[in-house]
Amino acid sequence: MKAEYDLSTMKARKNPYVSKLKKAVNLRLSDDVLTYFKEMETELGVPYQSLINLYLRDCVVQKKKMTASW
Repeated sequence: MKAEYDLSTMKARKNPYVSKLKKAVNLRLSDDVLTYFKEMETELGVPYQSLINLYLRDCVVQKKKMTASW
């Protein structure tokens, strides 16, 4: 391994993972929902935003249909 590398000769290329990057959104959640995921955060040691994302991703993969009753 070299002590130094000359990166100025390196060719630029596009990031192949750019399509998989996350996007920031504003989301209004009920207090009890947020409390639930924050409690899971302390139990599992995973940030609550990641837990919410994992849950929603699971819904997408399993093509879960929501039922709403008011």
